[in-house]
Amino acid sequence: MLAPSIQKNDKQAKLLIGIFSAVVLVAVTFLSKFTLNVSLPFDKHIFALANAIINTAVAILLVAAVIAVKNKNYQLHKSLMLTALLLSVLFLVTYIAHHLFAGEARYGDANFDGVVSPQEAAAVGNLRPFYLILLTTHIILAATSLPFILFTAYRGLTGEYADHKRKGRTMWKVWFYVAATGPLVYWMIKPYYN
Repeated sequence: MLAPSIQKNDKQAKLLIGIFSAVVLVAVTFLSKFTLNVSLPFDKHIFALANAIINTAVAILLVAAVIAVKNKNYQLHKSLMLTALLLSVLFLVTYIAHHLFAGEARYGDANFDGVVSPQEAAAVGNLRPFYLILLTTHIILAATSLPFILFTAYRGLTGEYADHKRKGRTMWKVWFYVAATGPLVYWMIKPYYN
């Protein structure tokens, strides 16, 4: 096992993780309600593509990290997981940028008027309910898992490996689901970007 990377201070960790998680949740919720009406010198949906690429990379890193830890390569596991965390911060920046510059798209809204008419809904058929369930689970798990993922990482960094492993088994699955469904959500909604 690795030596602890940081000094254990649960009170401070809970405070910092709680503040960071709350700020992220408020920022994502609040900023998703606004769209900046500015002309960009590039396609505003480049941020959504970046989100999909970052999520794909995070999903790959998570799988590689599990393989590393099963092979008892703890340093590689740590490096891969920290990289996944850093990429997730980058994802947050590009996610907010996309919503600020591009606004919200609706699955099935083929004429880009912001409303999915009965005819548009019929055109996409059963894919619309599938998309909405996928999107809803993706958003709920992404929004609620952040503090638990951070606290699991904290346990690993403080050398509390039994607790890290116990929490990690569940949080890895949640984080992987969020990372893996992100690109699928992107590819499904992409035709409805205006």
